[in-house]
Amino acid sequence: MDIEARIKRRQRHDGEPRLIQEYESLSPVRHIDEPADRGPLLERLLDYLDPVFDGKLPANAYLYGPNGVGKSAVVTALFAHLHQLPTETRTVIHTTTRAQSKTSPSFVYLDTRETTSEFAFYHAVLDALVEETVPEHGIGTETLRTRLHEELDGSRTGVVVAVDHVGEPRSASEGDLVDLFAGLPSNVSWLAMGRKRPAETELTEYTAESIRVDPYQQQMLVDVLMTRASIGLSQQAIEHDLAEEIAAWANGNAHDALAALFIATHHAESAGRTTLTVTDVEAAIEEIPIPCVSLGIVLALPANRQAVLRELVDLDEEERSSVTATTAAIGGAESVDLSPGTVKRFLYEMAEAGVVERVQAATQGGQGRPPSRVEPRFPPTVFRRLYDLR
Repeated sequence: MDIEARIKRRQRHDGEPRLIQEYESLSPVRHIDEPADRGPLLERLLDYLDPVFDGKLPANAYLYGPNGVGKSAVVTALFAHLHQLPTETRTVIHTTTRAQSKTSPSFVYLDTRETTSEFAFYHAVLDALVEETVPEHGIGTETLRTRLHEELDGSRTGVVVAVDHVGEPRSASEGDLVDLFAGLPSNVSWLAMGRKRPAETELTEYTAESIRVDPYQQQMLVDVLMTRASIGLSQQAIEHDLAEEIAAWANGNAHDALAALFIATHHAESAGRTTLTVTDVEAAIEEIPIPCVSLGIVLALPANRQAVLRELVDLDEEERSSVTATTAAIGGAESVDLSPGTVKRFLYEMAEAGVVERVQAATQGGQGRPPSRVEPRFPPTVFRRLYDLR
């Protein structure tokens, strides 16, 4: 943790013992400026991006690995640093008598969980490149594409666009992404980021390199947890052996490990403690479903779907005994201005996307198909707190 972060944490101290200094730092969906223990991955990405330091564009590439291995964390941090390079014009010497000023390409990060349409895609790229705000209404997709070509036509070395979370259920399809990439100017390179192996995605037909990201090793994951705890919690709030227990359980998945730390912290805070205990960690691990849906997917859902889920995680067992009972309970909530039919449709849609799961109830005798209930495939405590904080 850097000096500035340490000073800010001292400034927040008000003399009272307090476990949580900053909840956002514990969030599984937040990326910090300096990801812990991902040096080798950073070096591989810098090898791929090496041409930019000579003012040139790298070839298209595909970065892949399972959920929670740090793909997004490292790329967002790296691009944030590289984004400063275009403003630093430097002289490149070609001969003893001639020199040429060059600038590095620009860098843009896009999340396909949020840019799901053609308009949103081109809008996000253009908005990242120009100083003025690009309007979201009263402008067509073709106009955006034309402006983007004009912006890049001869006025820049080029752009490297990282496109994250490709191939997910609610994201743009791979075929649509290929078409979107084709609509970009010729001086744009892209780095697609997803979970599928190279042989399983058509995107690699248009890339020159595939970069694999392996799960965290246990000690690396311990370092991730201790780094986040040093920012978000009071000093010595978590013992090293508890971090080791979480890391061993998470099996290389930083998302699940951070979710467990978040929940354990919530349990300790609710009990009025200033340190985490084994009981807190055990309760956290028990709450997290396996497999666990990324909270980034949940928090990228439209606001009305998230409102339905916010009510769902507060329902008691009886209200979740069947889809019908759940629909009635959510539809009757003051915070959800939706018809019962719409609530049920949303629940079914989110079940198809894997955000929730329809679990068939045990047969109690009698005839007919037994009812099914809806269970979240994400940790309710983390979603509830992050949703309320926003």
